[in-house]
Amino acid sequence: MPAENYPFTTIDPSVGVVAVPDIRLQRLSEMSRSAKMIPAVVEFVDIAGLVKGASEGEGLGNQFLSHIREVDAIAEVVRIFDDSDVMHVEGEVDPLRDIETIGLELALADLETVQKRFARVERDAKSGNKDALAERVLLEKILQALKAGKAARNVHLTTGEMASAKGLHLLTLKPVLYVLNRKAGVVNVDAEKGERERALKRFLESSGAQWVVLDAGVESELSDVHDDERADFRRELCAAEDGLNALIKSGYALLDLISFFTTGPDESRAWTIRRGAKAPEAGAVIHSDFRDKFIRAEVIEWDKLLAAGSWGKAREQGALRTEGKDYIVKDSDVIEFLHG
Repeated sequence: MPAENYPFTTIDPSVGVVAVPDIRLQRLSEMSRSAKMIPAVVEFVDIAGLVKGASEGEGLGNQFLSHIREVDAIAEVVRIFDDSDVMHVEGEVDPLRDIETIGLELALADLETVQKRFARVERDAKSGNKDALAERVLLEKILQALKAGKAARNVHLTTGEMASAKGLHLLTLKPVLYVLNRKAGVVNVDAEKGERERALKRFLESSGAQWVVLDAGVESELSDVHDDERADFRRELCAAEDGLNALIKSGYALLDLISFFTTGPDESRAWTIRRGAKAPEAGAVIHSDFRDKFIRAEVIEWDKLLAAGSWGKAREQGALRTEGKDYIVKDSDVIEFLHG
């Protein structure tokens, strides 16, 4: 993914598929002596930064905004370092101002979407259509927030209203993870402990936001380094923490995702599902037959399976549980599905 010292280097979105590091999967693969180990993956879509006026087409804003509508969540990269060699479109670095600018542009784009929808619904509501009347109430709630420059995700909606709102594909309804991008060897806002840092911290804490701090430059340099050497390179680059892993974990938490596993001599594999998914729904990510023709699932926690030493020994020890279609899959479950 290109990164240059001027705006709009990335006009078309770049897509990167990143394997999710998981020691649980590695241990299961070793136990089963699997021929293949297939980790879960996260797909990142790199979209060029928005500028003030993006909702009105500034800086190819409309094109970039359309790309954002297709993602599940937004990882908003916020610069928190001063460096005269790396230009900023506003001339100076102010993380909170940048967050507010992006938030406003997304809200303005959503405002246009909702206003158009409201005009269509209003006509049907006047005829007494019950569905239109209910949607009008929903749209009025969202419009009030957007007109104030606030995000749709902050509007209190019922479960039914939330289901309807998702059909609008609003940008500000998507969950946001703030990626605070620092840089080694220069002044960083979080280390400066000045007003910029205090204002940013107040916003993040008061809004209940989720965020992660990383050095994107270091992560880029380490992307081609072998796993065995990566820790040494991190120390040399003064970046002890694994920023990419922290980003992936935060993304999983933001989207409320968990992993379950399948393991055997052919392959050990991690599967990603939403927290709260029942067994047939989880089975469907492997094959639709595990949902449509579901009979039962044999389940064991990954560490208990390791302690037993094999699936067969776990069965002999009575450590496997037989679960039905109402079983809610837990993070770290190892599962075998049976279908008709």
